[in-house]
Amino acid sequence: MKHTIFLIFLFVASPVVAASGPFFSLTNTNFIVLLAFILFIGVLFYFNVPKLLGDMLDKRAETIRLELDEARKLREEAQSILASYERRQKEVQEQADRIVESARKEAEAEAIKAREALEATVARRLAAAEEQIASAQASAERVVRDKAIKVAIAAARNVIATQMTAASAGKLIDAAINEVDANLN
Repeated sequence: MKHTIFLIFLFVASPVVAASGPFFSLTNTNFIVLLAFILFIGVLFYFNVPKLLGDMLDKRAETIRLELDEARKLREEAQSILASYERRQKEVQEQADRIVESARKEAEAEAIKAREALEATVARRLAAAEEQIASAQASAERVVRDKAIKVAIAAARNVIATQMTAASAGKLIDAAINEVDANLN
């Protein structure tokens, strides 16, 4: 029905009729063109060109659909890989933060140990220096005392030698013997 209405409108159309004389004449170029067009369309339908074109378009649509599905799968795979890498990067960052924090704590602990060791070393050196000072002071006192004793003995010897008589020497010897005897008992 639609085809017949189309053909009626095609033949009744005013520009077609107005072209050059009677329409159904082989001298009318419009009629010849119409016949060639109808023959061309008929050949196309005879060789199933619309069906072939439809099949080709269907194949192309299926190919495009498959490519879209594959692209969607690749996109999902890429997103999962990206998420995996982001997760891994986050884990690595957390591990790096833990390592840095651990290193900082170790450095602080080592600094405290080094400070304590330095304080202990300083304390030992101060104690050793004080000990050396005390030893040097005791040594100096001993040297001065020994020197004073030697000087006192020498002075006493001189005084005794100049003032000593035989009687006083005997008294001194007796007093020394009594003193030694008292100290020994």
